[in-house]
Amino acid sequence: MSTAPLAAHNELEKAHRHFLLYKPHGYISQFIYEKKRAKKKLGELFDFPQGTMAIGRLDEDSEGLLMLTTDGLVSEQVRSAHFEKEYYVQVDGLITEEAILKLQKGVEIGFKGIRYWTKPCEAFLIADLPEWIGEGRRVRDERHGPTSWVGLVLTEGKFRQVRKMTAAAGFPTLRLVRVRIGKTTLKGLKVGEVEELECITI
Repeated sequence: MSTAPLAAHNELEKAHRHFLLYKPHGYISQFIYEKKRAKKKLGELFDFPQGTMAIGRLDEDSEGLLMLTTDGLVSEQVRSAHFEKEYYVQVDGLITEEAILKLQKGVEIGFKGIRYWTKPCEAFLIADLPEWIGEGRRVRDERHGPTSWVGLVLTEGKFRQVRKMTAAAGFPTLRLVRVRIGKTTLKGLKVGEVEELECITI
């Protein structure tokens, strides 16, 4: 049997490129935005090759780890699997143990016009924010009220789920940073920085 198709496929695989990005606040996770209102897009951060796509998304107000690839098959494989995603969340007020327990057990949020109970997850207080998070978006001065940080580890990703979860627990999100997807972490990247990878592994 001829090995030509396999060889051709291997050459095609070698041509694909993969990236990690520390997405800053204020950028959408897209390269094209056709609505009238101007938006900051990923292509303004780095000279990505044609055909690059974000694997999943972070909304405009969120920051943190974003994977990108030119390989649609890799993108589909990652998006279809339930990898852990870890978030560091700055909330309004000093979050309580009771609120953290609620987040761990699951809270009721709205999703596509229906009420949805989130799955049990890992939630924990972050007493000391690691330096590698960076300054990012400055939310407000402490004189306007205290804030605190909580960590969440999810295996699901409904639209604006983290924000809805902390609000349902009584502590609205002020700043949201995704720090991990599977085994891949944000550590070592600065805000807006891009790292090219040989392959996507999570």
